[in-house]
Amino acid sequence: MDQVKLEDGQSLDLISENTAKLKELFPEAFSEGRVNFETLRQLLGDEAVLAEGEEKYGLNWHGKKKARQIALAPSAGTLLPCPEESLDWDRTQNLFIEGDNLEVLKLLQKSYANKVKMIYIDPPYNTGKEFIYPDRFQENLDTYLKYTGQVDEGGARFSSNSEVTGRKHTAWLTMMYPRLKLARSLLSNDGFIFISIDDNEQSNLKLVCDEIFGEENFRGKVSRSTGTPSGQGYDILVNEIDYLLVYTKSSDSVIGGLPLSQGDEKIYDQEDELGKYLIRPLRKTGGEDRREDRPTMYYPVTCPDGYDVYPIGPGGYESRWRCGPDKYRELKENGRIFWKKVDDNGQAVWRPYQKFYLEGRLKQPSNLWRNIEGNKKASIDIKNIFGFKAFDFPKPIELIERCIDISTEEGDLVLDFFAGSSTTAHSVLRYNLEKKRNLRFIMVQLPEPCDEKTEAYKNGYKTLSSLSADRIRKVSNRIRSEIGSDVMDLGFKFFKLGSSNIKAWSPEFSDLEGTLLSHEEHLTKGRSKQDILYELLLKRGVDLSVPVETRNVDGQVIYSIGYGVLFACLEDSISRQKIEIIAQEILDWYVELSPSSETHVFFRDSAFEDDVSKTNMAAILEQNGISHVRSL
Repeated sequence: MDQVKLEDGQSLDLISENTAKLKELFPEAFSEGRVNFETLRQLLGDEAVLAEGEEKYGLNWHGKKKARQIALAPSAGTLLPCPEESLDWDRTQNLFIEGDNLEVLKLLQKSYANKVKMIYIDPPYNTGKEFIYPDRFQENLDTYLKYTGQVDEGGARFSSNSEVTGRKHTAWLTMMYPRLKLARSLLSNDGFIFISIDDNEQSNLKLVCDEIFGEENFRGKVSRSTGTPSGQGYDILVNEIDYLLVYTKSSDSVIGGLPLSQGDEKIYDQEDELGKYLIRPLRKTGGEDRREDRPTMYYPVTCPDGYDVYPIGPGGYESRWRCGPDKYRELKENGRIFWKKVDDNGQAVWRPYQKFYLEGRLKQPSNLWRNIEGNKKASIDIKNIFGFKAFDFPKPIELIERCIDISTEEGDLVLDFFAGSSTTAHSVLRYNLEKKRNLRFIMVQLPEPCDEKTEAYKNGYKTLSSLSADRIRKVSNRIRSEIGSDVMDLGFKFFKLGSSNIKAWSPEFSDLEGTLLSHEEHLTKGRSKQDILYELLLKRGVDLSVPVETRNVDGQVIYSIGYGVLFACLEDSISRQKIEIIAQEILDWYVELSPSSETHVFFRDSAFEDDVSKTNMAAILEQNGISHVRSL
């Protein structure tokens, strides 16, 4: 017996009844649960609506303009170094960054624009429930309670992605759009981005990516078996796959091949002094195989009996070869042309074939990825690493390794700004180990609080970012115990998103004198010299993994960053007597390193006793070739 519901005691909801009938007749007129009255008028044949304006192809939603503005707005933050939470801080070139990925992507623009070869992301799937990542920066990590949808600015329940708001798609798209715009700027000209997605948003995401990356740079949609059926019920099909949208930044990108399996190798069934090979007809078969399709590829070739052979298709039509005359001559000179007699309507005739050798052969990746690890294997891997279920929906290592395999080369940089379980970092480390490569990674993860009911929380992990970083530590330590520490880069520098070390000018007009006095020191109180150094790297566009060296001169510490790209002395006080000593040490070091680009030198503004001391320091350096001298 069903329980009485609240609705049963209410009068008939006429609006709901009418809306349901209307939706049954005109489903196209409904979007996100609401009536699109302009579309409804069109469906009812209203000529005035049909004549209004010009229709344009594309995806639009309420908030798209705002999303563009968000991507362009500068960040007021910085990345604070955390050596104590890092692994091999002094040697590693890998980065793990804790913070809102929108702000982090903005901060990385100067240092990493056009430098990232491959991006993989597994963004939060839009299931209609709440997701985090509001687009505003907060310094205090306590305010991430607001990020997680627990409270709003006033302490009330905050729902940024609720079905009842009628914004199921718009909130998700507004969240994704600026991040993808910024991600494109970081990609190298031959770079790739792989985006995991399910049925809820893959069609919308495709249109957004067509706009941001260009429809011509769409390389395909990969279907992958998850191995974990979901959505069981009678109203929908059970889902056993998810997708990868693959885009490149430009036409310069070349998809790499995959190693052949034992089954693939069996078709190389002939052998000569150069090794095993197979043959394929030199005549083009399939689509676009006629002479008019490629006229320059219709030409005669000489058979072993000395007569000319043309590419003639079944029934006698003029076809074409697979290559032009110059390429044919090259193949012939290299012994790559194979002739044999075949039966043609009872007559033995010569036909040319091209040899394809097994050695060094790779196969072109398809858009159906079978025989790779599924999500169950990913969960087992996580349990083997932590000893408990640390993450709910980790992606399998083999999935990301395949992305890496077809898109990167030695020394390339890989980015994941929805790091989650840090499968991408794990994949890079394992790939480097197995392939003897030296890829680098940058992981970005929001410090989303772990639910107190989860096994992660019960095992001492308060945030997803701490859990994510610890996976890298555990994997690195396991590899280190197996092969030693000097074989490959197994570490990462840990950074946290924070407010700038440099105070923004914000005058209090009711107390201008007090405001001026408070800005005598331009740097944020409580920040370390290292904090300031790494903000200088970000603001000057220097890679955060470059070496930082120090020298002590008469009790004053001088820093050299990136082999002399940047020098800094951040002492609280520099006396007049030490001006020439410090300046000379910087000049000697500058000559010794001989940097290839312009050098910048920085000091604390408040460190100098007076303007004369500051002017003297700048004059000595500028007279000896260092013109970019700045105070903070």
